[in-house]
Amino acid sequence: MSTSSVMDTSLRVKHRHRSWPDALKREIVAASFAPGASVSIVARQYDVNSNQVFAWRKLYGETSIATPGPQLVPVMVTPDQSAEGGAAISSDVIEIELPHGYRIRVRGSVKAVTLGLVLDTLERR
Repeated sequence: MSTSSVMDTSLRVKHRHRSWPDALKREIVAASFAPGASVSIVARQYDVNSNQVFAWRKLYGETSIATPGPQLVPVMVTPDQSAEGGAAISSDVIEIELPHGYRIRVRGSVKAVTLGLVLDTLERR
């Protein structure tokens, strides 16, 4: 009897291929982007290779996970003061102060699309 029939001497190795649900991949990626998180520690917690987590981070990207949605900003409404006596005057003026020192004054009627483009442009700076 030959030993080759008793023992499998071939170099074939069966690799385990796991299928990860999309929701779980996103959960793992989100955990890896958490403040103070380490990819290697997150990978160990989920029993996945660190390189796989980095690949999923590229696939799903930080922007799809870490980008907050629209947020409310504080608004303060103050009446305009006229030069003669300090009485409030009525006018069609909107003043918007943005975080980076920009201030926008809008007089009259302006299309919302135009104002939106201006705000979006200044927000990116």
